Amino acid sequence: MIFGKHINKYYLKYLWIFLIGIFALFAVDIYQLRIPEIFGSIVDSLEEKLLTREMLSEHMYNMFIILLVMFVGRFLWRITLLGNGARIEARIRDDMFKHSLILSQDYYQQNKTGALMALYTNDLQTIRMSVGFGLIMFFDALVLGSLAFYKMITLDLELALLSTIPLFFIALGGRIIGKYMAKKFEARQKAFADMSEFTLENFSGISVIKAFVKEGKELIAFSKINKNNFDKNMDMVKAGILLQAIISGLISSIMVLIIGYGGYLVFSSTPENLFTVGNLTEFMAYFSSLLWPIMAIAQLINLSAQAKASMRRISKLLDEKPTIIDEECDEVSELKGNIRIQNLYFNYPEKEDVILDNISLDIKKGESIGIIGRTGSGKSTFVDLLLRIYNVDEGMIFYDDHDIRRIPLKVLYDSIAYVPQDNFLFNDTISGNIRFGKKGEISDEEVIKAATLADLSENIDEFKDGYNTLIGERGSTISGGQKQRTSIARALIKDAPILILDDSVSAVDTDTEDKIIKNLKQTRKGKTTILIAHRISTVRKLDKILLFDDGKILGFGTHDELMNNATYAHMVQLQALEDEVMAGGIND
Repeated sequence: MIFGKHINKYYLKYLWIFLIGIFALFAVDIYQLRIPEIFGSIVDSLEEKLLTREMLSEHMYNMFIILLVMFVGRFLWRITLLGNGARIEARIRDDMFKHSLILSQDYYQQNKTGALMALYTNDLQTIRMSVGFGLIMFFDALVLGSLAFYKMITLDLELALLSTIPLFFIALGGRIIGKYMAKKFEARQKAFADMSEFTLENFSGISVIKAFVKEGKELIAFSKINKNNFDKNMDMVKAGILLQAIISGLISSIMVLIIGYGGYLVFSSTPENLFTVGNLTEFMAYFSSLLWPIMAIAQLINLSAQAKASMRRISKLLDEKPTIIDEECDEVSELKGNIRIQNLYFNYPEKEDVILDNISLDIKKGESIGIIGRTGSGKSTFVDLLLRIYNVDEGMIFYDDHDIRRIPLKVLYDSIAYVPQDNFLFNDTISGNIRFGKKGEISDEEVIKAATLADLSENIDEFKDGYNTLIGERGSTISGGQKQRTSIARALIKDAPILILDDSVSAVDTDTEDKIIKNLKQTRKGKTTILIAHRISTVRKLDKILLFDDGKILGFGTHDELMNNATYAHMVQLQALEDEVMAGGIND
């Protein structure tokens, strides 16, 4: 059994179920210790030739009743105690997932997916085993061991005390090895997390691995990681085997002591100090009942060491505090779409490089804004700050004259539709992915309208299952352009006051791009749209263009106004030249 603030509440919640199981466990332990008494009585009756058919029938009837009680009791304690282990595992998993959803994005940038998955699998399984089997082992060892030892004392005090001497060495060895196993278990969990992360990354990028013919390289790398995982598991197994070997050796020594000294007591027995063969048989049976508690202690030491390590890892996740939280909020129910940036400065936590430096601009409600600049100029970071993925100082970003840090997170996120750069799609239907963008009941007409605005409907009609087409993990069964347009449709169905698209039309051809931009201009009148792009053609027809370079604003205005900017004009010339070269190559 393990304890901690994240698990204690469930012991209380399911206390009545625990009590039923423990009561059933006690009943089984008490009744099963009557069996050695019956065996001892039968042996003595046989030795004295006093056993009759009626006596034997009565003994058999009593044993049948005992076995029936044990059957019902074992079923009851298993379904309650083991069931509680599964219940608490499920509840903690719910707590973990709920807490994971409220953690800020920077947490996931610092922690690998494989390590998090290890918490949800191996660590939680260890918790379940500790709560279920661990509780059983603890109470069973306590009750059965105490009762069996008491019965042994009633038969012969000296023999009982003699048989307990090796138990001291079991406890000492278990404590030492238990601490060692706790360290080995944490090392094993880390190795498993590394292997999970490597496997997940390779399966996600399998197309890249095959395209560059790197199967052999990845196989060698996986073999090393798998070998490390195997070695860490073997360290755990070796420690467990050592503990079991110590206990088995000590148990064997106790058996030798009991048989040797017990035989001596039988041969030297007198009427005043009677110790019969039946008594020795009964004593051996009690000691056999004591073997399970002894073995349970060994397993409990092993399991407790693992469970404590797992609980520490899980508690570390559950104790993690989100960095993005509601603070002193203004009374705001919705945002209209006015955005004001004032002396915005930003660098990532624990890094000195300045990403955005002294950014100031105003975006009016209903404007369509294009953001363009070289790779690494700060465009995506700027959008991340508008989404409050990272915190900035007060007085830097305002929506409708409300500081972003004083806007309730729910209001902020409900007011913004976002299409991320990676166009993440779920392993669901096209319709399911589009519907994900809006809360509540969504009609088929709304889904079709959003797909049409994203210029996706014609492609969907060509699929055999139409909008019910399963697109596979991360949209693996559709093209890159279809992924982008599905992500755009998912954002458009939300119909939010503010729409942000982060390089979301880079995988479509220019004709499709023109249709999407035209649809956005027509359907989002009076609503703010911000679009990051690499191509001038993507943003030139928008209301204003924001030119980024090295974290600074080099220009902000219409396409014609920015043509007076040397950097922008040079970009236009370069992209026009690229288009001519590509057109010439196609004509050739």
